[in-house]
Amino acid sequence: MKETKKSVLCFGDSNTYGYNPEDGTRWPFEARWTGIAQQELGNDYRIIEEGLGGRTTVFEDPFHAGRKGIDSIPMMLETHLPLDLIVIMLGTNDCKNCFPSTAKSIAYGILRIIDTIKAFPFPDWTDIPEILVVSPIHIAPNPENGGSVTFDKASHEKSLQFSEYYRIAAKNGGADFLDAATIAKPGIDGIHLGYDGHRKLGIAMAVKIREMLEKH
Repeated sequence: MKETKKSVLCFGDSNTYGYNPEDGTRWPFEARWTGIAQQELGNDYRIIEEGLGGRTTVFEDPFHAGRKGIDSIPMMLETHLPLDLIVIMLGTNDCKNCFPSTAKSIAYGILRIIDTIKAFPFPDWTDIPEILVVSPIHIAPNPENGGSVTFDKASHEKSLQFSEYYRIAAKNGGADFLDAATIAKPGIDGIHLGYDGHRKLGIAMAVKIREMLEKH
């Protein structure tokens, strides 16, 4: 039996997972941007969450194993096929001061993930999904931190350049683009979306997803 709902894989970090900066818990599904998007899109769509705290584009985190997005995306594709759209919202964790990154190199990591998706051996019974690259929200100038790996002023400055380089990466990879920083701001810790940010982003995501998948 053929899948009737449009399936959207949301591949991201703790801002897709729904980390709550107010108390360190997780926002309930209906308050997360993915849940808001699901509500806005309705029953003809299926939003699939694949958010993991600390996930990067291509960097190996020396303090947390299994966080390289480029390594896990093939498994996610095989797990969730068939898919109509893949949303990629990564890069915030690449700004940590333990990584030798620039905004340009982070965007190149996004392009490598796009290339990995396109090189995936999709079976004949499924279409190749469209891709939406989302430039993450800005990191605050002095974000709250803890532990050995931190965000700092340099992290903030890198995040301000996300949109410029992500737009280029999306174009070069044949993907669509959305700038989350024009829609939402970080919550109390300066890194993660608050309640209002999730709501605003979820509504905007739903509009963009519908636009992409109903344009034909």
